[in-house]
Amino acid sequence: MSADALIQAAQNRRTIYKLGKNSPVPDSKIEELVNAAILNVPSAFNTQSTRLVVLLHEEHDKLWDLAIEAFGGLVASGAVPEETWKNQTLPKILGFKAAAGTILFYEDPTHIKPFQEKFPIYKLHFEPWAEHSNAMHQYFLWTALEAMGFGANLQHYNPLIDASVAKQWNLPTEWRLVAQLVFGSPEAAAGEKAKKPVEERVKIFGKQ
Repeated sequence: MSADALIQAAQNRRTIYKLGKNSPVPDSKIEELVNAAILNVPSAFNTQSTRLVVLLHEEHDKLWDLAIEAFGGLVASGAVPEETWKNQTLPKILGFKAAAGTILFYEDPTHIKPFQEKFPIYKLHFEPWAEHSNAMHQYFLWTALEAMGFGANLQHYNPLIDASVAKQWNLPTEWRLVAQLVFGSPEAAAGEKAKKPVEERVKIFGKQ
């Protein structure tokens, strides 16, 4: 891929909330993409602690039904006002459910601890470094899915759904849920996005 193509892909990656269930590619292509991410995205000291769970079709729908159930308890207890639930949160979750799939991003701490013990001078840095690698997986897959013709948005319903998701799909309880990437057919364009001046955010020294 040329640098120009990479820049164009980065420009095309936007947050799309209105998504549908039509897929521009077969499920096998999504599997290939996710495998490529887990094999090629770097991690500090090659810890390889990121874990990915892909939920498609009915399994994707189950995820957001679990989120609805989780909020049901919060509404019943008064932690979330019923008006907020009905007018804001529920429509948002139903929008996620209307999509085609979700990728769950996890970190496995059992693959971080040995490095903390082996390199004690960096002990406090390994968890932030793992977060950096996890974020790179998120960005890689978000950008690549949009290049395939999907729209996507990144969500963070952890830790509210963690236990029910681990139980539903029999996932290791020590895995820590970091984010959820919702994707589907784009049914509306991305909104306008204000950008701060480049000059305020980039400094270059030694330019000739």
